[in-house]
This record gives sequence, C-alpha cells and structure tokens, in this order.
Amino acid sequence: MKFFLRHLVMVIFLSISFRMLAQVNKPNIIFILTDDHRWDALGFAGNKLIQTPEMDRLASEAAYFQNAFVTTPICAASRASILTGMYERSHGYTFGQGEIKQSNIDFSYPKLLKESGYWTGFFGKFGVDYKGFNQLFDVGESYDRNGSFNDRRGYFFKKIGEDTVHLTRYTGQKAIDFIRESPKEKPFMLSLSFSAPHAHDPAEKQYFWSQEFDTLYQNLVIPEPLLKEDLYFKALPEYVQTGENRTRWYWRFDTPEKYQKSVKGYYRMISEVDAELGKIRKALEENDLAENTIIILMGDNGYFLGERQLAGKWLMYENSLRVPLIVFDPRNSVHRKVEEMALNIDIPTTLFDFAGIPMPAVSQGRSLVPFTRGENLLEDRSEFIIEHLWEVDIIAASEGLRTTRWKYFRYRNDLEHEELYDLKNDPQEINNLVANKIYRKKLIEMRTKFDLMAKDLESKKTQ
Repeated sequence: MKFFLRHLVMVIFLSISFRMLAQVNKPNIIFILTDDHRWDALGFAGNKLIQTPEMDRLASEAAYFQNAFVTTPICAASRASILTGMYERSHGYTFGQGEIKQSNIDFSYPKLLKESGYWTGFFGKFGVDYKGFNQLFDVGESYDRNGSFNDRRGYFFKKIGEDTVHLTRYTGQKAIDFIRESPKEKPFMLSLSFSAPHAHDPAEKQYFWSQEFDTLYQNLVIPEPLLKEDLYFKALPEYVQTGENRTRWYWRFDTPEKYQKSVKGYYRMISEVDAELGKIRKALEENDLAENTIIILMGDNGYFLGERQLAGKWLMYENSLRVPLIVFDPRNSVHRKVEEMALNIDIPTTLFDFAGIPMPAVSQGRSLVPFTRGENLLEDRSEFIIEHLWEVDIIAASEGLRTTRWKYFRYRNDLEHEELYDLKNDPQEINNLVANKIYRKKLIEMRTKFDLMAKDLESKKTQ
C-alpha cells in the first residue's frame, strides 16, 4: 500500500512537472494593435518622412507582410474579426449591434489561450462591447480616448503615480508592469491596443501627443496627397461626397495649414507608439524574456490622409484596407519581406499556432507562423472578401472582392454603382473599368465570385 501511495504521488508530481515544463517552454506572445495606422506610415514600408526606428528594427528582424489587409475597414468590426478569426459577414458584429455574441467569444483567442494555460493580459482599446471583459483576461483594463472632453484631455486623463500622461505612455507602462509581474511558471499572452494614432474626433485640434514629441517633424514640409484634384472627388458617388469621409476631411485637411498640422500630428502619434515599443523590448531584455517572446504588430484599419479629398476609413479603396503587419519570432532568425496577402482574420490562427493549441473549426483565417521559418503556406490565397456592413446614414455600406490583381466593389444600397480596378496597372485605383466592354467578362466573373463567397460566409453566421 505504501509503495502504491509513493508511486501515485510520484506520478502526480511528474505529471504536474511535465505540465509546468510544457508551459514554460511555450513562447510568450505580445500582440500590439494600433488604431487607424495605414500601411505606409512606417519607415520600413518606404516612408522617408516618418520616424519609426523601433518598428523598423522589429520589421528588419521579422516576417514583414508588404500586403497586409483588414477585411473590414472599421475598428469595431475589424477588432471582432481579430478576436474571432471570422469575416464580419460571419461574426455579425459592428457598431449598433449590442454586445458581441457569447458564441463568438467562446472561440476567441483570449479565451482559448487562457484556458490552455497562458497568463493573459489586455490594456487599451478593446473596441468591442462585451460585459465579460474582466473575466476574459487574467489581468486587464479596457479604456479608450475620453469622449467627454473636446480637447487634449481626450488623450491625457490617465495617471502614472501622480502624473497625468498620454494614453500611449500609459499603455506602454502597463505593458512593462505586466512583463515584470507575470507569474514565472506560465507563458504569457499580452494584448496591447493603442488608441493612437486615432484623432480625437470631438476636439478642434484632432491630434495630441506628449510634449517631448513637439519638435519632431517641426521643420518638415509634408508633400501634398495623391489624387487631391477635384476630378477624383467628383468621381465618387454623391452619398460619399456628402458623407463622413468628407466631413472629417474638413476637420483635418481642407486647408494647406490644417493638412500640414494634421499629418505631422498623425506621424507624431505613431512615433510615440514606436518609442513605447522600444521600452517594451528593453523590459523583455531586462527580465530575460526577449529570446522567447513573440511580437506581432498590426493596424486595425487603414486611413485616408487627404487622398480623393477624404479622411477617415470605411471605403473599399486601398487607403482603408492596407495596414502594417510584422510577425517577429526571436527563436527563428529568418527575416523576409512577404508578398502574399495576409489578413486581420489570420491573427487568432497565428496565435493558436504559436501557442501549440488546436485551431477552432469556425476559424476562417490562416496561420502566418510558417513565414517566420522561411516557409510559405499562403501561395494559394488568391482572393478575399472586403466589406463594411454597418448601415448608417453618414457612411455608405459597401462590399466587394480583392484578388492579387483585381478589385471589385459596390455600395449595398446602390447596387447599380460598381467599381472594378486592375491593381497591377492601376495601383492608385483611378480608372474604373466597369463601363469598359473589354472588361465585361472580368466584371461578371468578379461579381459572381463575390456573390458566391458572400453567400457561403453568411451560411456560417454564428447564432
């Protein structure tokens, strides 16, 4: 009997030890999401004006995705897609829909990673209505710009000690504290969601940053935006010309002075996030965690900086859809620039793959992990759905299909207006080919393929 008890104790001990060893051997993961960060607002993307040395360094050591997209260019729906790995048409969440469905949360990355043994944290803009946020993570705090203020206090209302600091600095410090205080016997998964570089919409000045960034870009002259001429604006449907994209253009870009100030402010806010990334990586090094901590950085949607005389996002043009995406795994020294199309819905699948846990059957994304090993499993991704399904008077709902070469889209309440672009020969999306008889077959092909894919996604809508 004593032998049996000793044997049982040893089995239990070994079982616990192996389990703990398995957890320790798993990588830590930090997922950084920026708000309204367009793909080319990054030095590594070829932008010669913006200063992002830390993001550039990370990209130079990582798999950098040159063609990364969100499937829906609006924060609420895109963040729901990032949580669930599903298209908007399937998860059904956007503004005005109430809370996200519990059935979607049940297979979200924070819930499944926490259940698998990860110590999980979240700081910043959750961006999705869900009353169970505090139970979803081991530690966390959900906050965004303070909309009750129409001035700099929209970004300056959080404190570190006795000092009121910019939200970007606050989020960076919460990350550093999390790294220092996480239990050593578990791997961690930290989600950081910066509100920057989102403008503070109620405020006249729009963009706010910490004082130390005041002189950055001070003597720079920002070149005028592409497609700034009236003919590009007038080519838009009337409901886009009078919609929120135009309203916010008046807030930010309608005079040369506003344009210079706004773009510099937007860049300063990205540079401030960049500085926090450097501090976070230093904290990883100081705590001997750098060699086993994966870092993923992505934007939640793209952004117009005055192109077509517009601001904001929401539309199906590349300005709205393309975002930066960096996947860094220090355990693999492979750096590469990836041409294949990566999507926001790939994030959960990638996290599951890194964590070594099964991908939920409902996932619609693909893992990006092979790219960190020099492999490529996305060669067969030739197309994806693009959609903005929120029905609101000031923003026209739209939908379409993007392939490696072509883009087709239409407005959901005006199906007669369609646009078709050959992105290889027309990357600025200037020449709408819908009325060109030569491309009639391509138009029908793209429209038909979109309808079939949309119907399939709708059949998978969660209850």
